[in-house]
Amino acid sequence: MSPALQYLNASENLITRVREQLQLIQQTADLFAQTILAGQMVHVFGSGHSRILVEEMWPRYGSFPGFNPIVELSLTFHNLVVGANGQRQAMFLENVSGFAARILRNFDLKAGDSALVVSSGGCNVVPVEMAEEFQRRGVKVVAIISQVHSEASTSRHHAGKKLQDFADIVLDTGAPIGDAMVKIEGLDTPVAPGSTVGGCLLVNAIKAEVADRLVKAGQPPKVLTAGVVIGAERAAEIFEAAYDEHARRIAPYYAGLGK
Repeated sequence: MSPALQYLNASENLITRVREQLQLIQQTADLFAQTILAGQMVHVFGSGHSRILVEEMWPRYGSFPGFNPIVELSLTFHNLVVGANGQRQAMFLENVSGFAARILRNFDLKAGDSALVVSSGGCNVVPVEMAEEFQRRGVKVVAIISQVHSEASTSRHHAGKKLQDFADIVLDTGAPIGDAMVKIEGLDTPVAPGSTVGGCLLVNAIKAEVADRLVKAGQPPKVLTAGVVIGAERAAEIFEAAYDEHARRIAPYYAGLGK
């Protein structure tokens, strides 16, 4: 079997694993829709490559306001790899205790908010403490992890806690231990990770379910849509309206800081 086919077959298993969690996906959508219908925000956080899923949720085509993407560049801007702003520093900072609290110091969280925290291993300090901080402030947390990878990993949290220990709902990407899914003859380490595939399936399934709930509640979302689908003028109109809605939703989270 070719390596590409191995990867595609493994990805089919990820689809199966996500499908098995449909009830949890619907529970997550219930929670997030309730937050958005109340005029509030679902806070979304991921460090390292988990940032991909944060941006997958919002803003991009096929997504809509109601989500607050929290992306800390010092934890995610590692495309330079080495040198200033390199990967070594990002991986170091990802395990600095107290960093999550400093990030959330910038937001006046509200009762009724909810959060999605993504970490494949669920063991690095910042995402674990991020979920811990959310729960401490009364925000319900949904976690996305790779279950088997997390169970096989050692937490760096001071009390040995993992992301799932501070989550109200836990979703599994289905990715294997170590994430990489393809074994190459003559190479002693596997290649081609799967957590992003499983994670994207989860967040978009959630997104679709939330959109359905908003429509049924009489508050259809402003979905960022390509001009080739609805025409350039209508697409531009929705973009402006969606960004304006995001601004209005996020503004109260700054207004009460320090009071």
